Amino acid sequence: MNTSTGEIAVPTAEAVTVTEDTLTVDLSDGRSLSVPLASFPRLLHATTTERKSWRLIGRGQGIPWRRLDEDISVEGLLAGKPSGESQASFKKWLTARAGNRTRRSARRTRAGRS
Repeated sequence: MNTSTGEIAVPTAEAVTVTEDTLTVDLSDGRSLSVPLASFPRLLHATTTERKSWRLIGRGQGIPWRRLDEDISVEGLLAGKPSGESQASFKKWLTARAGNRTRRSARRTRAGRS
């Protein structure tokens, strides 16, 4: 039996939807791929506004969320790859994020008193 060693064409992303617990990507070949946000902790811990702040890059090959420093490739999604971020890196990100929220809240409180 002969097999072809040619490359398989990877479909591109055309649309992205992020809910409280699921990332869904509509692909150029007509499929929709849904994965749990638990596979991508930064998206799981993001606000609704942050989750909506995505864009397509590389003609639909990748989906970055700049504010979250999260980048997901369509090829990785199709392969079932979760976030490759280490627990130490994620913990550092969460700690910095909590600090930023505390500083923003304090600034709003001071501004409200003025």
